[in-house]
Amino acid sequence: MSETANARKIAFATFVRRALDDARAMRAWSGTEVSRRTGVSRQTINRWVRGDWASDPEAERVVAFCEGLGLDPTVAFTALGWDRTTGPRPGPTPPPMDPDVEALLRRLIDPDVSDAEKFHIRETIRYLAYRPTLPGNARNRGKQAG
Repeated sequence: MSETANARKIAFATFVRRALDDARAMRAWSGTEVSRRTGVSRQTINRWVRGDWASDPEAERVVAFCEGLGLDPTVAFTALGWDRTTGPRPGPTPPPMDPDVEALLRRLIDPDVSDAEKFHIRETIRYLAYRPTLPGNARNRGKQAG
């Protein structure tokens, strides 16, 4: 393997490892969750982290991985030594954001809000986002009882 190919593998592996670390730290996503949200298998992601690939990763998979994590694919392309750029794939227009969610986001970026309060906001959001949902009939029972 040439030095250039080895350097590209190391650079891309570093990029993927940082993306995974950020997903774990900021979103509390496991490797399985990253795979689910990006559409890239855990085996492929693990090969990327190890630099264990004979030919370059498929551009579509790299783009899907980046978009699933909210990253710019051109950073990954640069790590791979590719002279390609791509914009985000057009997708459906997101629904309008709930005003309460907007208020929380403003608090999270407000420099006057303490780190402790931001921590509690993030922990509460994380709890609500990942708690198990009740089966449909259990929800209806609660409405009937009340």
